[in-house]
Amino acid sequence: MTPGAKRFLVPGLAALLLAVHFLLAVGSKFHESTTSDEIVHVTGGFTYWHLNDYRLHPENGNLPQRWVALPAWLAGSRFPGLDQEYWRKSDSWVMGHEFFYETGEDHFPKLMAARAMTGLFSVGLGLLVFLWSRRLFGTAGAFVSLGFFTFSPTLLANGGLATSDVCMGFFMLASVGAYWRHLRNPGAGGLALSSVVLGLACVAKFSSPLLVPMFLLLGAAHLVSTRGQAVRVLRSAACHVVVAYAIIWAFYGFRYSAFNPALPPAERFICSWDVLYGRIGGIGRVIRILADHHVLPEGFLYGAAYVADTSALRGAFLNGEYSIFGWRTFFPWTFALKSTIPFLLASALALWVSVRSQIETQAGPRRSLERLLELSPLLVLFGVYWAVSIRSHLNIGHRHLIPTYPVLFILSGSLGGWIARRTWAGGALVLSLLAWHAGEAIRVYPHYLAYFNELFGGPSKGYLHLVDSSLDWGQDLPGLSDWLHTNLRPGEDAYLSYFGTGEPRYYHMPVKRLAYMNAFLEDEPYIPLGPGVYCVGASMLQQVYSSVRGPWTLELEKEYQFLRTFEPTFRAYAENAAERDRLLTELPQEKWTASRDRFLHLRFARLCYYLRVRKPDAVIGYSIFVYRLSAEEVRAATAGSLKDWSALIERSGDSG
Repeated sequence: MTPGAKRFLVPGLAALLLAVHFLLAVGSKFHESTTSDEIVHVTGGFTYWHLNDYRLHPENGNLPQRWVALPAWLAGSRFPGLDQEYWRKSDSWVMGHEFFYETGEDHFPKLMAARAMTGLFSVGLGLLVFLWSRRLFGTAGAFVSLGFFTFSPTLLANGGLATSDVCMGFFMLASVGAYWRHLRNPGAGGLALSSVVLGLACVAKFSSPLLVPMFLLLGAAHLVSTRGQAVRVLRSAACHVVVAYAIIWAFYGFRYSAFNPALPPAERFICSWDVLYGRIGGIGRVIRILADHHVLPEGFLYGAAYVADTSALRGAFLNGEYSIFGWRTFFPWTFALKSTIPFLLASALALWVSVRSQIETQAGPRRSLERLLELSPLLVLFGVYWAVSIRSHLNIGHRHLIPTYPVLFILSGSLGGWIARRTWAGGALVLSLLAWHAGEAIRVYPHYLAYFNELFGGPSKGYLHLVDSSLDWGQDLPGLSDWLHTNLRPGEDAYLSYFGTGEPRYYHMPVKRLAYMNAFLEDEPYIPLGPGVYCVGASMLQQVYSSVRGPWTLELEKEYQFLRTFEPTFRAYAENAAERDRLLTELPQEKWTASRDRFLHLRFARLCYYLRVRKPDAVIGYSIFVYRLSAEEVRAATAGSLKDWSALIERSGDSG
């Protein structure tokens, strides 16, 4: 091989692996419908560009939303009319539904373009992993790190979705790296780069405040190891604050108000300021002071307040248990459940290799300290992020651990030494782990979001452990549509309970709507249940966000049986206009609606208790369960006595 060819071999192979990652991450999404949060990310970002208005979805990072919406804005996509209450009340979910499904344009091309934009951030994150690992562990180590990154189901699942998680992962790693490099190598260029990266991280996601303790720890480590540079570190800190402050204002158009005064006037954010202030305690008081003095843009402050509010209490599911406060064990469990076994082994092996190398080389204290300092940005990022995550009440998704994965990818590069030194046994072991890891990604394609490792039963058992964005984010409507058009019998009814923001009508699905979770403010109609095909998403099956989650009690059974006596009335209210008018003279509409909705929720929860023990007739993408139920099954599950219902569950459990 010529010297010129050798010079291009390493970057060429790295580029090839990154291209494979991009194609797998984005290409797998051609088979997936809009996941729950994508619709508001793209819609919010589009309005930031197109309308210079920041009322829609300010809580998930201005930068990534602008980034994923850039193709739609450049293409001149149509946006719904603004003279409506949903725009005035800042309802990003309803406006998003209109933007995606009601303008006459096909939403899927702009969705895939948005996903490809996230794919570019994922490639950038992979490049950072490769370069950092190469500096620490050489070329062989860099390819080990890049191999684990390229075929990581976690990065492949989220690296092709129009959301903010991978973007934040990129900027968190880039921020600690750029800051540490600036501290160790003084210069205006390094200071400018670090300051700008920090500023961009601040508008990437509201987990960016975690960079403050990370920077403080890195600054302290630098001062302890050098002495006499306190003034320089303080000047650097001031520069970082000024630049980040300017970048935040720039992303909000250098205007305090989130609402563009040239547009139809706004009534409020989707949740009013006063309500938020009252719910978030001391943080609310601080944000109110900042808002009163216009210290930061209103959209930025509101987003921070909204995140603080929604993070305090949130329905969560883990291994069959329910909580609104979360668990300290949630993220350790999700990491163990959704990381590949070879990657877990490689991470443990890399730790063992690092400790063993220190012992065998008998490095002096000075060399050990130098090595520790080299790793300090990675260790600080990993330690601070995990410490905060374990205490978090927001236990809704494995994706929130994404910023910690690149640290482990990089550290796994220490195993590259066995390959570089041509240690036969060690090299074979590392290559075997990489091949196994890549095989896991190929095996589960295109269902990366539903990946679970074999220790816990694999993807088919994932719904027993986690739901929401760890498994069922609404991505499998296309697969369900294909199944229904192939398997639904003539005259057979199909019912759908769905978690997500996809639109069944877009896929021409002949389904009757049961419970949905999409915040589109659509009325939940009364639908009589009969024999047919019942299609239930995993998040709905586990009743995570239902008011009836947890055990079915005698009190719930009594309430349900009482409300069931009104079922003929609910049906008449839905189907007979004259009878509805008469009923409205007896009780106001909100009373009828509240009673009907409570009945429907209890009826569906009772049905799900049965379905959870019944073997499904088909499973779509591991996230939607399909049951063909007989008239007797439906009657016993939803209209029978407690004895009938219990007997049905017992028979199904015995047969399973």
